[in-house]
Amino acid sequence: FGDNHVFRMNFDHFQILRAIGKGSFGKVCIVQKRDTEKMYAMKYMNKQQCIERDEVRNVFRELEILQEIEHVFLVNLWYSFQDEEDMFMVVDLLLGGDLRYHLQQNVQFTEETVKLYICEMALALDYLRSQHIIHRDVKPDNILLDEQGHAHLTDFNIATIIRDGERATALAGTKPYMAPEIFHSFLSGGTGYSFEVDWWSLGIMAYELLRGWRPYDIHSNNPVESLVQLFSTVSVQYSSAWSKEMVALLRKLLTVNPEHRFSCLAHIQASAQLSGVVWSDVSEKRVEPAFVPNKGRLHCDPTFELEEMILESRPLHKKKKRLAKNKSRDNSKDSSQSENDYLQECLEAIQQDFVIFNREK
Repeated sequence: FGDNHVFRMNFDHFQILRAIGKGSFGKVCIVQKRDTEKMYAMKYMNKQQCIERDEVRNVFRELEILQEIEHVFLVNLWYSFQDEEDMFMVVDLLLGGDLRYHLQQNVQFTEETVKLYICEMALALDYLRSQHIIHRDVKPDNILLDEQGHAHLTDFNIATIIRDGERATALAGTKPYMAPEIFHSFLSGGTGYSFEVDWWSLGIMAYELLRGWRPYDIHSNNPVESLVQLFSTVSVQYSSAWSKEMVALLRKLLTVNPEHRFSCLAHIQASAQLSGVVWSDVSEKRVEPAFVPNKGRLHCDPTFELEEMILESRPLHKKKKRLAKNKSRDNSKDSSQSENDYLQECLEAIQQDFVIFNREK
């Protein structure tokens, strides 16, 4: 125990302010750390649900990656901890909403705005590459804006670490944003793929932000075979309203052959479209975004708050009571079903393997 208990984060160190969302992994709420009064977003995932949906590995993988990285254009992890029911991740709070939300609100993104997102994400992807990480899920849903309008990449749920010279092979990602070589590799058992896939996704996203729809008409139910075909037959249509530099940049990101694709910071920095960019200013967030999310509005769907209060069978704000009750019940019950035993085993494994993290320490 010793000195360590000072840093032992737990649920009681935070005050819950409001629920703001739920994703594939669990729920998110805004919290305030009681001692410093700093605000964060807190993701919490029910352990039993994670086991039932076979998501424990993903959560652990995400934690493992987030503990090793920190960058101005990422959503960074600050603390992770657990209790009997849940695993918690406390991360940067970004209140400007995600880019999917703004697309759905029919925001018209200008070239200037999209150009800045490309620069900010290029810095983030370049950093990830230096850390041997392929994100594999770059898309508007995973780009969060801060209140000034700067872009931050989140969700390392399906990211992968590749060591020198290795290549990834899994069919992973969100189909409309996945690079051709991922499908290719999956079909022909090809040579796998590498960091270039994230830059393709960046190109798809930039096009979608500018145009309101994606360059290829791909949906999650399209069979992989037809997609490989699609990339070799369909040519992308660029809007005549866009500057020729922007079109040239998008063409380089949306190059089917990864060897010829723009796929590192140096490529991007050399492009005509970005010749005027002062990169030190970008990385210090000194370049002012043209699109600033409307202040004083929560850029998310207000129903989450209601759901958490009314519908949730295990609401966060009643946790203390519930855990105390469980304790007294656990001591008296006698459970012998094998299914329950398996669940207990998994729960104990999580309890043991979960890595507690504190960035302040």
